[in-house]
Amino acid sequence: MPIALPHLYGLSSAHLVEYCGFQLETETAIAFDKMRIAAAKDGIAIEICSAFRDFDRQQLIWNAKASGKRVLLDSDSKPVDVDKKSPEQIIALILLWSALPGTSRHHWGTDIDVFDSNTISKANLQLISQEYASNGPCHQLYSWLVQNAPQFGFYFPFQHGLSGVSAEPWHLSYYPVAKGFVDSFDTQSLRKILLNSSVLYKELLSNNLESLAQEYVFRVAPTPL
Repeated sequence: MPIALPHLYGLSSAHLVEYCGFQLETETAIAFDKMRIAAAKDGIAIEICSAFRDFDRQQLIWNAKASGKRVLLDSDSKPVDVDKKSPEQIIALILLWSALPGTSRHHWGTDIDVFDSNTISKANLQLISQEYASNGPCHQLYSWLVQNAPQFGFYFPFQHGLSGVSAEPWHLSYYPVAKGFVDSFDTQSLRKILLNSSVLYKELLSNNLESLAQEYVFRVAPTPL
């Protein structure tokens, strides 16, 4: 049976447009371009390092971490030894920084990861909190976004203590469209997708999907818009 609204789960990119080598939702692309121009006037070069990511790509990331091929990090971005970790513990560690396939906001084309190319190259960027903190190369960008991003419809959905996902000062969401996607998200559709996928630990994930979705899809920071 076809999945309703497949773009919510990274199964379709038909709603996206090309923007500077990335795929974005149409309204998001227009709003971001206006924000990028405004930031440039203040000496900040906002660039995207990650935008749309489909289900298959998220599955590759998830499985690499679940199988030990990619290092898992704790909430302080420190590597974790997973040799004696249970499947539940491994899942919890992955979810600190990486979304379960089908739940990533990057599936929607409304969410982007950004950096300041005036202060750090994409090649050197690690997307860790220290880069956006005081004395970090992207701190001026972060401060500018806190003050100005809401004027263009963007906000930080992942904030300390306000979201299931760890705080990500590089992750922006275009609220006017993303809000509708969250409201339309259906856990039962996601369960069907997962059980027909190659996602590692999919049965365990399926059994706990309601609570996982509540924590990692629906619990995000309130918007200042």
